[in-house]
Amino acid sequence: MQKRAGLGLIAGLAIIVAACGGGATASPAATAAPTAAPTTAATAAPSVEPTPAPPQSDLKIGVVTDIGTLNDKGYNEYSFKGAVAGAAAIGAAEPSSTVPKDASEYAADIQAFVDQGYNIIVTVGFNLTADTVKAAKANPTINFVGVDQSPVCVTPEGDPDSAFACKGDAKTLLPNYTSVYFAEDQSGYLAGIVAAYASKSGSIGAIGGTTLCAPCVRYIQGFELGAKSIKPNIKVSSAYVTNDFSAAAFNDPAGGKAFAQTFIKANEADVVFQVAGKTGNGVLEAACAAKISGIGVDVDQFLSIGAPNNACIITSAEKRVENAVKLAVVGISEGKLPAGDFLFNAANDGIGVSPFHDNAGMFGPEVQASLDAALAAMKVGSLQTCPTEGCGVYSKP
Repeated sequence: MQKRAGLGLIAGLAIIVAACGGGATASPAATAAPTAAPTTAATAAPSVEPTPAPPQSDLKIGVVTDIGTLNDKGYNEYSFKGAVAGAAAIGAAEPSSTVPKDASEYAADIQAFVDQGYNIIVTVGFNLTADTVKAAKANPTINFVGVDQSPVCVTPEGDPDSAFACKGDAKTLLPNYTSVYFAEDQSGYLAGIVAAYASKSGSIGAIGGTTLCAPCVRYIQGFELGAKSIKPNIKVSSAYVTNDFSAAAFNDPAGGKAFAQTFIKANEADVVFQVAGKTGNGVLEAACAAKISGIGVDVDQFLSIGAPNNACIITSAEKRVENAVKLAVVGISEGKLPAGDFLFNAANDGIGVSPFHDNAGMFGPEVQASLDAALAAMKVGSLQTCPTEGCGVYSKP
């Protein structure tokens, strides 16, 4: 259900002020005839401009995160911050949040917000896709926002399609469900620029979680193009931990560290970009142990990992999740949020790279100039950041 905040106006009042003149004065020689007291014309005070009242909305917003913690300095935290910012922008009450203990609680936690009469329910991450689709179908008057749940793939009946045939039109079948997704190739391209400047050996690398993860592939494809835009002859190696969605892909730091140790030695890379979630945290650990540079993913991992394990992180390829969720909430309030897949990219401040933090001394002003130029070109659509054919599709080297 979409509701709009009403606007009230405070009317300004004009104040009229009148001044009084003095009386006559007697002369010692003669008595002068009385003179009329001077008068002053009435003067109107400046009128007060109408002041818009702050927006007000009775929309109730709930956020169901993925497992973990709310303040994880990652997707959960920034998605919730985006919902809070969106609520403030429309004058709604601060959102509520629920953190499932495990995947078995996803559906029940979403349903709890439905039962409590929430109007907007934000679910965080692709793991919640199927349960979000089911809830959206069952509750057509409630708006659902899925963070990174694209492509929205449904059957002709509007149910989750585990076979990924995607024969249903999600925009028509689920007009109350929007997945915000991101141009990973663009932020990967920016990270590639940084990597090329940081590399001394002329060999850099990227490790993805699984070949089945299209966003992971796009990140790495953009990374390679960005690096070669600075150094056309740079060697860019890539590898994926697994070919499935098992825990090894995104939830195995120890496995990621071991995989990266072998990868770094084999490719003699002096910069490594991780695109593997928590598994990738192990990749960064291996990079720091090898005394080479690491590049994080999705959020600013220099902050999320923290000292002392972040010492070698020179930047991160970011998805601006907080901004995306805020704009989605505002869009629902205004009745303007499109159904289906809603792309966030450079043009709407949906992607970027993190600051260099403690490693800023590694880079001269030409690095930021290159990043600024690339980002400006992305905003106007004049820079190719993904292959013309096969963008997001893994192909064996």
